[in-house]
Amino acid sequence: MSSTSQHPFVVLLICCVAAIGGFLFGFDSGVINGTVDGLQQAFQSESVGTGFNVASMLLGCAVGAFFAGRLADKFGRRTLLLAAAVFFIISAWGSGIAGSSLEFVIYRVLGGLAVGAASVMSPAYISEIAPSHLRGRLATIQQVAIIGGLFFSFLNNYALANVAGGSTAPLWFGFEAWRCMFWMELIPAGIFLVALMFIPESPRFLVSAGQDAKAERVLRLVYDEAGTRKRLEDIHASLSNRHKPRLSDLINPATGKLLKLVWIGIGLAVFQQLVGINVVFYYGAVLWQAIGFSENDALMINVISGAVSIAACLVTIGLIDRIGRKPLLWAGSVGMTITLAMLVYAFSTADIVDGRLALSSANGVLALIAANVYVFFFNVSWGPVMWVMLGEMFPNQVRGSGLAVAGLFQWVANFAITMTFPIMLASIGLTGAYGFYAICALISVFFVARFVRETNGQELEEMVYE
Repeated sequence: MSSTSQHPFVVLLICCVAAIGGFLFGFDSGVINGTVDGLQQAFQSESVGTGFNVASMLLGCAVGAFFAGRLADKFGRRTLLLAAAVFFIISAWGSGIAGSSLEFVIYRVLGGLAVGAASVMSPAYISEIAPSHLRGRLATIQQVAIIGGLFFSFLNNYALANVAGGSTAPLWFGFEAWRCMFWMELIPAGIFLVALMFIPESPRFLVSAGQDAKAERVLRLVYDEAGTRKRLEDIHASLSNRHKPRLSDLINPATGKLLKLVWIGIGLAVFQQLVGINVVFYYGAVLWQAIGFSENDALMINVISGAVSIAACLVTIGLIDRIGRKPLLWAGSVGMTITLAMLVYAFSTADIVDGRLALSSANGVLALIAANVYVFFFNVSWGPVMWVMLGEMFPNQVRGSGLAVAGLFQWVANFAITMTFPIMLASIGLTGAYGFYAICALISVFFVARFVRETNGQELEEMVYE
């Protein structure tokens, strides 16, 4: 069978449209970074309240990720992405007009439903549409899009705060700059909604729904005639003599326990959060202000981190289908362990000046370099590779359910890390918080070495139960 795409540009274009969901995932996650001061001032919240305002979206993410996988098995991957686009639009508008903390949380939870759905459906859709020899690179576009969304949200925050004279200063029509930061998301969300109208449904979903003719048309975008027939047969074989996908498929009937594969998926999802990356994404401005940088400088550092992240993802695109997924994960874990340890050292030397942390010039530079190298290691490994693996490691019969469970755990861990950071900052400080993340990164080194299995070069129909 030929594995060469017959219309590579069309396949790339389809994957890029799906990846806009990742861009909105990143933008929606990162835009909060520059609005923390505004939220505190507008809603008069303290550390726990601020943590909940920032983390509230993640509750919706957990629910969205869990139910998206299941609903996508019933209604289709593209249908769920369309629903996510609508929720992105509602959330972006509502978060900016919110007049109270409760109202803000409601709109952010709606946005979280969209982010959660996009986080699991975009990589799953890309994995199911892409040929195996390009799947890693095409699925990594999702992470490039996520980081692109983060980068543009940081740039957006910096630019609007700079024009207004601060995130809490009035900007458009008397509304504060932080509110306008949310409204800028309406542009990519609208583009996503329209673009989704022009891409096909996943061929693997179409086969499971009994729509073989439509599935064949989609597969012809990827394979030649012989390859299309072979792939259609393989998809049928992976689903034949089985009931419709359901959550109970994740249970090993012989032991009555979760499949080992599901536990590995959960481990990948949780460790991606336990290394603390989203503390940098969500609280970057607060973090750098805490060690003496101005709000403007802190927002600019976030922009630099976003650029570093994009560069790292481009490296991953060049490597993931050549050296595989597991080596990238392992190297990333080692690199993050070392750089987090450097941050712990730098923060441990800080003094308290006028109630704020202050680093010496040398250790300030060390912290800045270590943080950006840490971001590089994450985005060359766990950032894109975790999503690639979740999208391809589960057999067809359990892909929706497996993604649902792994996605749920990923966002619950994200919520826990995000919610606890302001509390940790106020209690055990940056040294203690980053010490915890460093330990988790070290544990992930051994997790990857012991449990993660390589999926590079395998067709999705070749993924096996274990």
